[in-house]
Amino acid sequence: MSVTKEIRYTTKPECADENARLIREVFAELAREQPDGLQYSAFRLADGVSFLHVAVLDTEDNPLTASAAFGEFQSDIEARIADGPVQSDATVVGSYRPFG
Repeated sequence: MSVTKEIRYTTKPECADENARLIREVFAELAREQPDGLQYSAFRLADGVSFLHVAVLDTEDNPLTASAAFGEFQSDIEARIADGPVQSDATVVGSYRPFG
């Protein structure tokens, strides 16, 4: 059974571009490593400083915990954020062509 996690936060305005760069690095590593058991999308919202991450985990162990790029992303996140992060679990009610 899969678990869906949603994480929202707002960065400080001067940190938003760096945050987006670090997220792109995570996705570049995931593209190279292609870990099983993970579906993951991240969004920069229209205000330019808010971010939404959605992860669907199909395994007990979160593959992101083994990611060096994700570790780098998380290493100084407290210095980049102005509000949050807020994490919640979600249940998929329906899905059409999940983000890819």
